[in-house]
Amino acid sequence: MKLLGKLYLIPTTMGESDPMDVLPQTVKRSIELIDHYIVENDKTARKSIKAVYPEKKQSELVLFTLNKRTEPSEHLDFIKPLLEGKNMGLMSEAGCPGVADPGAVIVKLAHEKGIQVVPLVGPSSILLAMMASGMNGQSFTFNGYLPIDKDEKKSALRHFERLSQDKNQSQIFIETPYRNNKLIEDLLQILNPSTHLCIATDITLPTEFIKTMKITDWKKLKIDIDKRPTIFIIHKM
Repeated sequence: MKLLGKLYLIPTTMGESDPMDVLPQTVKRSIELIDHYIVENDKTARKSIKAVYPEKKQSELVLFTLNKRTEPSEHLDFIKPLLEGKNMGLMSEAGCPGVADPGAVIVKLAHEKGIQVVPLVGPSSILLAMMASGMNGQSFTFNGYLPIDKDEKKSALRHFERLSQDKNQSQIFIETPYRNNKLIEDLLQILNPSTHLCIATDITLPTEFIKTMKITDWKKLKIDIDKRPTIFIIHKM
């Protein structure tokens, strides 16, 4: 039987921070040994690899780009090195691959082909925000992006709020960063004054901002998180 390579899920920093402040040595050792990668963006992936292991020769890297324009028919070509016995790395644009990230389709394919998947420890904005929120870490749901349509967004927020109360379950969601400030306005208008809201912005960066308060208290505070990566969590007790 032919020996297959292993697929390493390699986390990255979530912004301009020292990789060694948030990434363990196992990530550095993996990047040192792996030359084949599946990434979201060639340029930023090369920058991340260089930041973690400057000695890596960029000319030796073989990168396959996986994004919303990638055809499903290309996925099998991406994992050919794995089928040939070479180890590969899967990297997201920021944080942990496979979570709120297109790389999940490659992980699924790897399992189907009997390829060992090796997740490495790194920063997850979803988990870190939940940890810092003070909300129910025993039961929570990540809902991804909110609907763009105004009425659908309003309906979704009220649905999440109701779920949080009925199931005692924290509800996590995200928004396109340039719509953050508008979302805060919507949250303050739509949600019950007693509902708790956590806003976690620029996690792990020097500009990190994490705060949990009731909606009625958020109304007294003016914040600007325009174009800054943010996790939102709500819970009606």
